[in-house]
Amino acid sequence: MSAQPIWSPTPHSDHPILRLQKDFGFHDYWQLHQWSIDNPADFWSRVWDDVEVVGEKGENSFVVGNDFISAKFFPEAKFNIAENLLRKGEDSEIAIIGLTEFGDRQEISWKELRQKVAATAAAMKSKGVLPGDRVVAWSPNLPEVVIWSLGALSIGAIVSTASPDFSPLAVADRFGQIEPKLLLVANSYSYNGKNFDLTSKILEIESLLPTLIETVRITDYQGFIENFMDAEPGFIRLPFDHPGFILFSSGTTGKPKCIVHSAAGVYIKASEELHYQFSIVPGEKIMFFTTCGWMMWNWLVMVLGRGATIVLYDGSPGFPEVDHLFRIAEDEALDFLGLSAKYIDSVNKAAVRPIEDLELKKLRMIGSTGSVLSPESFDFIYESVKRDVHVASLSGGTDICGCFLTPIPTLPVYRGELQGPALGMAVDIVSGDGKSADNDVKGELVCLTPFPSKPLGFWGDEGDVKYRAAYFEGFPGVWTHGDFASRSETGGYTIFGRSDATLNSKGVRIGTAEIYRVVEKFPQVKEAMAIAQDWEDDSRVLLFLVMTNGAELSQDLIQAIRKALREEASPRHVPDKIIATPELPRTKSNKLVELAVADLINGRIIRNRDALLNPQALDWFADCQELRQP
Repeated sequence: MSAQPIWSPTPHSDHPILRLQKDFGFHDYWQLHQWSIDNPADFWSRVWDDVEVVGEKGENSFVVGNDFISAKFFPEAKFNIAENLLRKGEDSEIAIIGLTEFGDRQEISWKELRQKVAATAAAMKSKGVLPGDRVVAWSPNLPEVVIWSLGALSIGAIVSTASPDFSPLAVADRFGQIEPKLLLVANSYSYNGKNFDLTSKILEIESLLPTLIETVRITDYQGFIENFMDAEPGFIRLPFDHPGFILFSSGTTGKPKCIVHSAAGVYIKASEELHYQFSIVPGEKIMFFTTCGWMMWNWLVMVLGRGATIVLYDGSPGFPEVDHLFRIAEDEALDFLGLSAKYIDSVNKAAVRPIEDLELKKLRMIGSTGSVLSPESFDFIYESVKRDVHVASLSGGTDICGCFLTPIPTLPVYRGELQGPALGMAVDIVSGDGKSADNDVKGELVCLTPFPSKPLGFWGDEGDVKYRAAYFEGFPGVWTHGDFASRSETGGYTIFGRSDATLNSKGVRIGTAEIYRVVEKFPQVKEAMAIAQDWEDDSRVLLFLVMTNGAELSQDLIQAIRKALREEASPRHVPDKIIATPELPRTKSNKLVELAVADLINGRIIRNRDALLNPQALDWFADCQELRQP
């Protein structure tokens, strides 16, 4: 990896990070970061003040507790997240822009947003919704979902959302556990130029959720709030640990876990990121391509608290052309565009160069998450999208509704690296013995100290049994996130894949992303999945490839892939077999599901097919005779 940065910041003495460094007499980000994790009470109190939280902070900002789970932030605070998300923005300015793949465009002003949130809250109260009740949405990524959620949060209800490509059974697996009172739905949604009717599925979902007292269709939303349009805003200020959101694990290892988050915790953690790490200011336009079923939707809604405009997009990122999201960035004059690493790779493989016909004048940062952003994708952005943009590769998750590793706008970007940990996040890489690993040594990504958006718990998990098993069994008392990673001498991080999908090849642990990085450079390869198969009292590594249109997996290509893996990774990275497959299974948020394939080919029970976007993809693996041959 080159020691030369591929992007360097322009000096900006008034940057929030530099102001903090100056206030405390620190010389660089790393000194500031160490202070922020050594002094959580002082740091998070400063975040509260710097982002101008509306509410009662109380005297104590952090109580250590007996362990990671029992630690408390702002135990005396009173806070309402909707009040904070709606407090900025002039009435006439635009708060939300809603776009669809067919070119529909909707604008909602701050005045209209505040009015409709107040009306929604009043309508929900008229239906008997109380603090702590669950209000859910199964919907495309439309502005009404934001309004619905803010209305619920303003009266202390708990919000949970899912995208419409979830099947009724998958929806019931999630929402059925939390027993919602109200459900927001759409009659249809569009994806990749096709329209999908949902009316029969709505009826099925209603039959599977007996606690519902009403279902509201987005086409009837105005009717739901019509009689309450004169309602005054009313925000119930609640304790810091009052639940605000329930997010769900992917469900690929069993029924999805219901991860309960404090509204205040999510807000204060996101506000730290948005203010210090992403430098978002009032009036900017921010878009992250997401569905309502991914935590990046929650993250994007938090941007309203900065007084910025959020841009929602519903549909396929590659329709009607593969670079459609970059064209949105041009047309909407976005300041920030968030994408998946897979999308960036797909534009690169399509040999499309947005730089040739798009200026992207205002675009200052491109964020990427969802999977590992390869070094080649860094190259593609700087060579083929925009040369002076800050590439921000992120890592965090649904579990924390935020980021561990973030952009650091006062430091340079190095090819293939995530810049470093967010302030307040005591991230480390540890080896099997639990000790901090040296630079460039691969190990488990952990967090050593609590943070405000740590889950309150899992719904229905008495004694936090599942909670502790999920994050604290690997290294007691330390949050183990499940990523296989390393830290470099620059302070940046490289992630090699999920620990639970890590291969053990001839006694050496290998992250799957190390294989994908090499293999997916071949233009004939659309995407790849590496799996360990139990074989003759040992294991062997299988590499499954989805080929690009018209490409074939010839013996010459197989040999070229083996040679590239041997030379660019190591002989241990060379798979025992390379097999072409028509498609790979993925989650509803479009992540590949290595565990489902590993379970199937090793004769284990596939724990939740309904959590998959394309469960039929597994049928091919079940019938593949080559998996039974030497």
